[in-house]
Amino acid sequence: MLIGGLGLLFSCEDKLLSADPEPTPGLVFEQLWSDVGDRYSYLELKNVDWDSIGEVYREEINETTSDTALFRMLAEMLNTLKDGHVNLTSEFNRSRNWDWFLDYPENYDQELVDRHYLGEDHLISGPLLNQVIDSVLYVNYRSFGNTISDDHLTALTDRATGMKGVIIDVRNNGGGNLNNGYKLASCFTDSTRVFAYQRYKTGPGAGDFTSWGEMTIEPGKKARFKGPVVLLTNRRSYSASTFFAQMMQTIPHATLIGDSTGGGGGIPAYGELPNGWTYRFSATQTVTPTGDHIEIAVPVDLRVDLDPDDKANGVDTIIETALAILLGR
Repeated sequence: MLIGGLGLLFSCEDKLLSADPEPTPGLVFEQLWSDVGDRYSYLELKNVDWDSIGEVYREEINETTSDTALFRMLAEMLNTLKDGHVNLTSEFNRSRNWDWFLDYPENYDQELVDRHYLGEDHLISGPLLNQVIDSVLYVNYRSFGNTISDDHLTALTDRATGMKGVIIDVRNNGGGNLNNGYKLASCFTDSTRVFAYQRYKTGPGAGDFTSWGEMTIEPGKKARFKGPVVLLTNRRSYSASTFFAQMMQTIPHATLIGDSTGGGGGIPAYGELPNGWTYRFSATQTVTPTGDHIEIAVPVDLRVDLDPDDKANGVDTIIETALAILLGR
């Protein structure tokens, strides 16, 4: 009798519980639009009227909208933010915005670097590919997603000892783990340096942010190089590469040349929609000590483009300029 009573209780409770609402196109849209409006950190900086954008796309979506059409419209809506950290991911596609580099000169050719600067006998110190060129150590780092260890840094700085300078090339480095940026920058600073300030979006209001917090780099305890350093960047130097460029901007004996970075100064937040699609968008702001947003870019000290004639002759104009600076030519 007791067992039967419990069974009746659970049966009634099941009937009282409401099922999750169906993931209709309208419901999916509203969650994405609302969350971005509440937590995306750059609406005001980029002068984005998110309410008006929502009205435009809301009118195009109804209960018969197909998955492919819904994805296309949501992706178009997100692309109005012009942010490389904003993506929508489904089982059949991933949206992305590449305007931050497609509208600019490429200024990098991997084959040119491999054939004429790294060569077959370059050293592979973990992810740090390095070669000595005319008493200068050239270092090519292709992704901050590739982990740098203390042993890698020791190998690098040991080889740089006695050199006239070091070139760090992060052109076409799309970012990755920022911890690797801190590790690499620690090899070149002689003191603790505040390189930026960061704050987090906390609510839907324009001023709903945490207070600004310092971001610092610390000098390496073991591996250090005290000579001049040149950092090479281009518009495809994004996210962690932008943060790293800003770190290097604060080091007196470092010079940035090439083209401005592509930006990407917001740390992403993530979410999942009722239909299982996932998304991310920038939820922080990062500024330089003088108040400039690195979301837009970190500028170089000397603008240099890759000359097509040089490239045809196996010469990287930007690397050669860096060599000329370090060698006093």
